[in-house]
Amino acid sequence: MSMILYDFAMAPSPRRARIALMEKGISYETVSINLLEGEQLSDEFKAINPTCTIPALKLPDGNVLGDNHGIIAWLDREYPEPPLLGRSAIEAAHVATWSSRCEFEGLLAIAEILRNFAPQMKGRAVTGPVNHEQIPELADRGRSRLGHFWETLDERLEGRKFLATETFSWADITGLVAVDFSAIVGQSPDEKFKNIWQWRNALNELESVSGSNP
Repeated sequence: MSMILYDFAMAPSPRRARIALMEKGISYETVSINLLEGEQLSDEFKAINPTCTIPALKLPDGNVLGDNHGIIAWLDREYPEPPLLGRSAIEAAHVATWSSRCEFEGLLAIAEILRNFAPQMKGRAVTGPVNHEQIPELADRGRSRLGHFWETLDERLEGRKFLATETFSWADITGLVAVDFSAIVGQSPDEKFKNIWQWRNALNELESVSGSNP
């Protein structure tokens, strides 16, 4: 049995998994879970991943990894080349730090905007099986958070080819997905953030990045 990635092409989180799988050169099957139609909340998918989120990666032995943290941890241990979580202890620390910052200060700020502002997210302000109502003020906070994050990211990328180490890593994957997905809420980095755009545009040379676009 081959690996199965439960995916939705338009969503940012499964794109992170697609890039990692392509970097590792791993073949897998794809099952699309249509988030727009609420398929992630179906009993069928809940039996696969009780958190009702994607990505989920079903391994050949039947184990299901239900989030990106589990997926990348397994991938980098099982397929160590190329390493995406760092080769040394200090590289691993830098990758962990910057991937965390890109997720919590970047991607989650974008989610805060989208889920508390978009009409189609009414009653679904938080992912998962439990419904939560929107809080419009959190969308404003998300915009503020994201603006500060672009400043942090641009400063970090001064004179750097990659975000965390000297090679492409999980931190770059998380960061580039944040930059790309920010367009959906009209909060892409301003052109003044030249370091961000130089880094982001250069990453398009990687097949895993260009090939992972929806």
